[in-house]
Amino acid sequence: VQLQASGGGLVQPGGSLRLSCAASGSIFRITLMAWYRQAPGKQRELVAGISSGGSTNYADSVKGRFTISRDNGWNTVYLQMNSLKPEDTAVYFCNAQTIHGPYWGKGTLVTVSS
Repeated sequence: VQLQASGGGLVQPGGSLRLSCAASGSIFRITLMAWYRQAPGKQRELVAGISSGGSTNYADSVKGRFTISRDNGWNTVYLQMNSLKPEDTAVYFCNAQTIHGPYWGKGTLVTVSS
């Protein structure tokens, strides 16, 4: 499974961004996909996840502001980020869980600053 994240950039506080994660390869093996983020000097943390059944979960810090979604298959997973705050600044990583273990894409940088 190969994962390619895109959509990061610089945005002002209160703004929005949409991240995309394009999956390729043996995507039929994927059981769950998620977005993680890692801010400078901090550990990587789960932001949002979506299961094969469509169930979603979110970190408390992003509930009500971020929405994870996917297309009918596992080709692309999105993270819609609204009402962005400076503390959302981080490198965002796409993750796919399979029965053979996790896969990670390269991160995309999100900077929230005025």
